[in-house]
Order: sequence, then C-alpha cells, then structure tokens
Amino acid sequence: MATQRQYYQPAALPINVPSKAPVPASLYPISRVAGSPPEISDSSTTAGSRTSGYSLTSGSLSGEYESSSLSYSGIDVVDVLSDRLQNTFDPTPLDKGLAKQAQASGQMNAKQRELMELQALAQRRLKGARANFAEGLKVARETKRDLEWTQKRVSALKAKAETAHPEEYRRASKKYAFDDEY
Repeated sequence: MATQRQYYQPAALPINVPSKAPVPASLYPISRVAGSPPEISDSSTTAGSRTSGYSLTSGSLSGEYESSSLSYSGIDVVDVLSDRLQNTFDPTPLDKGLAKQAQASGQMNAKQRELMELQALAQRRLKGARANFAEGLKVARETKRDLEWTQKRVSALKAKAETAHPEEYRRASKKYAFDDEY
C-alpha cells in the first residue's frame, strides 16, 4: 500500500533575528510586529521525521519545520531592515564624494574670496584713476587759460611794436616769416 504524504508550504520564510537593545519608540514610527510560528497539523508530522529545512521531492518543495526555530516574538522590523541596509550599503563612495564636494566647496570659496579682493582692488584703482582724471582736467583748464592769456599778451605786444616801430617790424616779419593764425 502506498503511503500518502501531505506537504506544508509556508507563505513566507521565517526570519530568526535576535532583538537589539530597546530603543525609544519616538525614533521609529513603525511599531514592533509579533508573529507566531505557522501551524503544522498533526497529520503532516506522522509521515516521516521532523527535520528543519527543505527537501525536494518529486519537483515540489517540502518544508517541515521544528517549532523552536520559528520564534517571532520581539522582532523589530526596523532593526532588521536597518541591519540589512548597513550590511549591504558601503558608505565609502559616499564619503569620497562628500570629501570631493568639500574640497570643491573650499576651492570655490577661496576663488570667491580672491575675486572679491580683486574686485576691491579694481574699485580702488578706478577711484584713483578717476581722481587722476579729474586732476588732469583741472590742469588742462589751467593750461588753456594760461595759453589764452599768453596769446592775448603776445598780440598786444605785437600791435604795440607794429605801431611804435613800423619799419623795423616789417623787416623782422619778412626775415622771420610766421603765420598769425593759430
């Protein structure tokens, strides 16, 4: 006579993770989840021995569990996920990226300070150039006034010399020919 076997297939694999030290509930918005081991009927344990683990039999998955390995009480889902994330996440590239970003930020700040110093220097030079230009305009106006006064004085002396000594003036003007127009 053929022995009839019943197989139990769990919906999800159990996780047996030791609990960490208690943490204030305000740090984690998710509450603790307590679970109980899946129910195993007496008829499924009568055929064969009770072993933990899986065995493949004729293409189907057979999972017979010992009830001692299925303890879910006190497992913190956030702790489990945090542990898994810490084990899979390598912070080295992030740290290197942050270091490069800090270096680039420092270099940019140094360049910005250098630009501000150069801008202040340019403003001081512009202020000096404007003062020199204003001084130059003042000197040019004074020189123009002096030249106009000198021209009037020379014209007056010329007219006086021409009227006082007309013959000598005519000879001198032929000998030293110059234009009266400026």
